[in-house]
Amino acid sequence: MKTFLDLNLSEIGVGTYLGELDERTSEGYRQVIKEAITSHHINVVDTAIVYRYMKSERDIGTVLKELGREKFIISTKGGYVPYDIDSGEDPKDYFYENFINTGIINPQEMTPQGHYLSAKFIDWCLSKSLENMQTSYVDVYFLHNPEEQLNFFDRDSFNKKLLECFEYLEAKAEEGKVRYYGLATWSGFRVSPASRQYLDLYELVKMAQKVGGEAHHFRFIQLPYNLGMTEAYLLKNQEVNGKKLSTIEACAELGLYVYTSASIYQAKVIGRVPQALREKLKVNSDVHASLQFVLSTPGVGTALIGMSKVEHLRENVEIMRVARLSPEEFKSSLFKA
Repeated sequence: MKTFLDLNLSEIGVGTYLGELDERTSEGYRQVIKEAITSHHINVVDTAIVYRYMKSERDIGTVLKELGREKFIISTKGGYVPYDIDSGEDPKDYFYENFINTGIINPQEMTPQGHYLSAKFIDWCLSKSLENMQTSYVDVYFLHNPEEQLNFFDRDSFNKKLLECFEYLEAKAEEGKVRYYGLATWSGFRVSPASRQYLDLYELVKMAQKVGGEAHHFRFIQLPYNLGMTEAYLLKNQEVNGKKLSTIEACAELGLYVYTSASIYQAKVIGRVPQALREKLKVNSDVHASLQFVLSTPGVGTALIGMSKVEHLRENVEIMRVARLSPEEFKSSLFKA
């Protein structure tokens, strides 16, 4: 377990992104989450309102009700316009009824991919997520890929929207509906400062301090990190107090906890890890090599792995029996100058 502020978080977390919309997949996720908490001391579960058109959140809700909400650290996300598959409505009718006719969304401020950022919209998403998961609070609420806005809108407009959302989430933290909040990103923290989608961690923390003071609740980020996507650790794209740092290093400086997504590169590592690298990582399989790499990286908090099958859970948790590389071993054996 990793201790961070008042939370104890497992080093592996269950991701719920992929999968069909059928009952078999839902039952798979429910079984994985149950076994994760009862047999493997895994308490982190990550989702988003758009995952499987709200089915993933509802599957989590079923397990929370059965096993007890207090046993889990739950994170969800809002940012993409959602559809409720169980509503039975035509998606276009659902969109107009819930978002356009109510004035929650101004179509001119939505990206072509259906991304939207405003306090009013995030309020709708959070409320629906709480309802879906049958809980009164989430431990971590992520704004979902906010950097997508920067492909279509100027940075000043983006910062204004982000500040509005931070202000809203600070208020929800005071109410107890959100314990902490953060950004779940795909590219924003993995690109150079010259990139249009670049996100500056130091500036984000200053924004949170502006609305929440030193005791602000912006404490988490999520980003892809694995053997094939190493920018979070290697790319020195952040600056904190005059020091050039990687995103993971900057998080340590700024008091932020790191969730890694795509921790096994959505299984693309299988069959691609050289034997010599597996030996350096002290494991025998490609999946365990990727997990050992991620979990041994100094500054990584919890590695999220999408798991809807119990056999995958059992394979993945075997890494918990393997000793992590020390920071010195990690740096010297994997990243020789």
